[in-house]
Amino acid sequence: MVSSMFRRTTMAALLGAALAFAGCVTINIYFPAAAAEKAADRIIDEVWQIKKGEEPPKSDKPAAPRQQ
Repeated sequence: MVSSMFRRTTMAALLGAALAFAGCVTINIYFPAAAAEKAADRIIDEVWQIKKGEEPPKSDKPAAPRQQ
């Protein structure tokens, strides 16, 4: 007959192993290189314009509402 303490220890070890295994899952997301490079160039251009004291380029998107 298996003792209650041994059963709890075994279940805890199995649960811990299952959680550790689930934690090792990696999700890879691949971005198109051309789109990423274009976005990086746009961000760099905006930063350089702001550093020179110029206005940042106007965006087609509306501004986000301010939080009060």
